[in-house]
Amino acid sequence: MRSTRIVLLTFALLVQCGALGRTQAPAGERPLVVVAELDGIIHPISAEYLTEVVTQADTSSADLVVFILRTPGGLLESTRTIVSRMLTSRAPVAVFVTPAGSRAASAGFVIMMAADIAAMAPGTHVGAAHPVSGTGQETDDTMAKKAASDAAAYVRSLVEARGRNVMLASEAVLESRSFTDREAAQAAPPLIEYTAADLTDLLRQLDGDTIRRFDGRTTILSVANAEIRRVAMTRRQQFLGAIAHPQIAYMLLTLGMLGLTIELWNPGAILPGVAGGLCLLLAFFAFQILPVSTTGLLLIVFGLALLILELKVPSFGALGVGGTISLLVGSVMLTRDAVPGVQVGLGFLIPMVLALAAIVLFLGRLALTAQRGAPVTGAEGMVGLEGRTRDPIEPNGTGYADIRGEMWRVTSLQAIPAGAPIRVVAIDGLTLVVEGLTS
Repeated sequence: MRSTRIVLLTFALLVQCGALGRTQAPAGERPLVVVAELDGIIHPISAEYLTEVVTQADTSSADLVVFILRTPGGLLESTRTIVSRMLTSRAPVAVFVTPAGSRAASAGFVIMMAADIAAMAPGTHVGAAHPVSGTGQETDDTMAKKAASDAAAYVRSLVEARGRNVMLASEAVLESRSFTDREAAQAAPPLIEYTAADLTDLLRQLDGDTIRRFDGRTTILSVANAEIRRVAMTRRQQFLGAIAHPQIAYMLLTLGMLGLTIELWNPGAILPGVAGGLCLLLAFFAFQILPVSTTGLLLIVFGLALLILELKVPSFGALGVGGTISLLVGSVMLTRDAVPGVQVGLGFLIPMVLALAAIVLFLGRLALTAQRGAPVTGAEGMVGLEGRTRDPIEPNGTGYADIRGEMWRVTSLQAIPAGAPIRVVAIDGLTLVVEGLTS
């Protein structure tokens, strides 16, 4: 009888401990699921957004955090920031790649492997997490192997703690291997736990499941009929995130240089200078977020200088061709692998470079032509104009003449009768020096 009581007490304690382990809302309250959606590259702005979402979920006592992820990749340091915050989240974190056709490559794969719950929609794929240099500089084989080995060890540490397929995760890093939703779910052990058509389907599958956290604790999810709170990026984060895209940053740099060039050729235009300065400032902000090649930036400046010299130094096109090539090479070096997994292709760079070179040369030619032309305004613009005398003019004497619809005081070294045609040859103060013309 005594042993029966002990067994019953033990059973009651286990049931109570299990109830305490559930992450469900108090009686009478709906469970809360916080959802964040990221469609873009992983950089410091993305990291700020996702870490703030986890913080909001912690303060709101959410039962689950869901990251809907669609990304071609991003920066490893930003990825580590996101992962570190995910591991300390009070509520379990799920990473869901959806809808069909989406991917979570490179840095997105690492984030998924760090999540408490990894899920994919049919028709999606993940992987290809091999690290690449984000500085635009060449790396030797030794450094490349070190970077790959370090990234592989980092991913293995996350995958082992989650009980997922270590070998496949390592291949995704070392061999840039990718996996479809079926391959990831059917592997032994799997890379993901759930395949769901949408968020509603995922929550239905998660309800009542036991989730093992990174520190070894387990929790039973209760997300049936949950309140879904979607947290979007702030306007500031959306704006800065758009600027931080390599293509946008390069376009801002190009427009900035073009605007300042127009202002230098035509001082006082104001608008090109203001717009160019603003674009350059935004581009420099983006380059603080994105790692770029200093050599590439210097080549772009050097190429612009060569294009300007082409206008003033007779080189039979050599400086113009050299400047265009320098711009193109610098652009490729500046943006190459600026964000791992995001390529700025030649199909974008070549038209931008050719357009910039053509506009600079065209505007420069117009400016030089205008500078070399004869003055048409002011005192200098009077020289060469023709008119007729009103009064007879004695040698070295003065009189008046009609020139350009105005009456001017004139003088001449020779005698000129009244009504004779004259031409202005010089200016002496407010008196015009003229000469007679034969009719």
